[in-house]
Amino acid sequence: METTNGKLNRKLRMALVGGGSGSFIGRVHATAAVLDNRAALVAGALSSNAERAKASAPSYDIPEDRAYTSIDELVEKESKLPEDQRIDFVSVATPNHTHYQIAKTAVEAGFNVICDKPMTFDLAQAEDLLETVEKSGVVFAVSHNYTGYPLVRQAREMALSGELGEIQAIRSNYIQGWLRSRLEETDQKQAAWRTDPTKSGAAGAFGDIATHAYNLGRYMTGLLPEEISCNLKIFAPGRKLDDYGHAVIRFENGALGTVTASQISHGRENDLFIEIDGTKGAIQWRQENPNEMIVRCNGEPHKIYTRDPNAPYMNASGASACRLPAGHPEAFFEAFANVYRAAYDAMVARATGESFEKKDTIYPNCYDGVEGMFFIQQCVASSVENGAWLPFKHPAARR
Repeated sequence: METTNGKLNRKLRMALVGGGSGSFIGRVHATAAVLDNRAALVAGALSSNAERAKASAPSYDIPEDRAYTSIDELVEKESKLPEDQRIDFVSVATPNHTHYQIAKTAVEAGFNVICDKPMTFDLAQAEDLLETVEKSGVVFAVSHNYTGYPLVRQAREMALSGELGEIQAIRSNYIQGWLRSRLEETDQKQAAWRTDPTKSGAAGAFGDIATHAYNLGRYMTGLLPEEISCNLKIFAPGRKLDDYGHAVIRFENGALGTVTASQISHGRENDLFIEIDGTKGAIQWRQENPNEMIVRCNGEPHKIYTRDPNAPYMNASGASACRLPAGHPEAFFEAFANVYRAAYDAMVARATGESFEKKDTIYPNCYDGVEGMFFIQQCVASSVENGAWLPFKHPAARR
């Protein structure tokens, strides 16, 4: 008996796809997934190379008989296991061009999915995947992990509750420098696929990191976009995809937003930062210093909100995302785990036969994944047309 009075009396069972030797994000998924002791990694297809897939399994404590060599084998064999043994969800931590088929195969088999971003290779795949998810009734989360930081959720509730007034401007940026040179020519694995249009998709920096910056602004404000203008640039000679770009967004309420992404700025690491201007106040948050947020109001001293679950200024959303007392830094893994934790609540509801929210969720979902792919498509198309203003309101957009 796995359920009692609507509660699940066990850990959720996870399968990881991707994450073999040399992977960064696969290990992050595996760590975040078990941080709250609500799930166990029991199976995986860790590489498209069968030998590497098997060889990587022991480092995750995946038993040999559940170390699969493909998503098809994983789904086939897991589906045949008794209900009290088979997996509950699949985490997809592979290059962009493989997300769609892996996720769709898992969804069609009835397994919940947590997929790395961007959700698919192109918009058509994303729209088809959303249709499949809606038909299946599974839980589908997209790991825009920066939405999990406590002060990001604090800011979100401040914006949505009207504490900042009407939101009029969003400036969201993600600045890196690691691709200043043609690192992909050295066979560096992470650089190689991210700069390859057959694996990364239509955009480089804008597909990899601008999607995070755009999603963060949407998540924190709930504003619906209307039009977009974008200019992308390749500064490293010979590179096939953009390594720098700017986008300007007109929102339905009249607000303006900007998204800037760079992978060629010397000395910059993972500098995702955002400023939001409202009629009553403004906020500033930086991912590289995630436990502080600046709140400004004309005529008042600038305030620094620190991540403190017991502080009276913390709202319920921000406080509930904290795990540690004030002064003990919480960062990347914990934020990633907050996305998992929110998705787990929905998975448990599904497993126990309860209804659960599918669109307006605290975790990024399949609808957000579609909007992210639409963002990439319209940015590339606008840039090709010398920054032309293009429609940017997808039917799947939430809020």
